[in-house]
Amino acid sequence: MKQPIIGYVKDDEDHWVAKLGCGHHQHVRHDPPWTNRPWVITKQGREQHLNMDLECKKCDQQAPRDFTLSDPMD
Repeated sequence: MKQPIIGYVKDDEDHWVAKLGCGHHQHVRHDPPWTNRPWVITKQGREQHLNMDLECKKCDQQAPRDFTLSDPMD
């Protein structure tokens, strides 16, 4: 199910994680040649991709939320 990016946080390994509108997290790594997301590297790139839809596998699996929408944005 497609969900919009509403923010970003970094995980314990310093990788970028998108906060999705559904309350799930999803890694958004730039890891060529497997994953090509150069926009993740810069603040401007991440800001330009806010509200972009990502496919949320956790929604498809009906997984519990990783955060609540009332949690402060980091």
